[in-house]
Amino acid sequence: MTKRKKKISAAFLIITTIICLTLLPFAIVKRSFKDWLIVYLVSLIGNSLADRYLVSKGYLKYNIRPLPKKFKIHLPFDYIQYPLMLLYYNQWTLNSKPIGIFLKLFPFIIPQVIVETIAERKTDLITWKKGWDWYHSFISLIIKFLVCRLIIASVRTKNKEDISTT
Repeated sequence: MTKRKKKISAAFLIITTIICLTLLPFAIVKRSFKDWLIVYLVSLIGNSLADRYLVSKGYLKYNIRPLPKKFKIHLPFDYIQYPLMLLYYNQWTLNSKPIGIFLKLFPFIIPQVIVETIAERKTDLITWKKGWDWYHSFISLIIKFLVCRLIIASVRTKNKEDISTT
């Protein structure tokens, strides 16, 4: 890895993390704080478990990451960026019908897959291995988004008297 490429990769990681940290309070601090906190925690746990599995099986490798001796996963993506996307997606689809829930996936997933593909090809942040490609990321994001959306819908249904509508 060249010194210039490493600097570009680190700058990309820092900039995207700062942007997400700036947007995070606007996503969580709303009415129905409890719902959004649940979405945040479910997405954080689910994505970090999926990421650990993929890294341990050798499909993904994060070359530049915070605390590299302690974590093999990508902390900014798993703990900040992905949960933020899921928060906004869940808020946008709060009162949507199933077709709307499905169609509203794409404004979130397509840019994420494009950014991840560029990061894999142009930076040293992520390396895809064992045949992993952009469409694997695309499909896994769809599944993770829908599972998280199903979990929060289940929580709302279970807790009908306290349902949040905004």
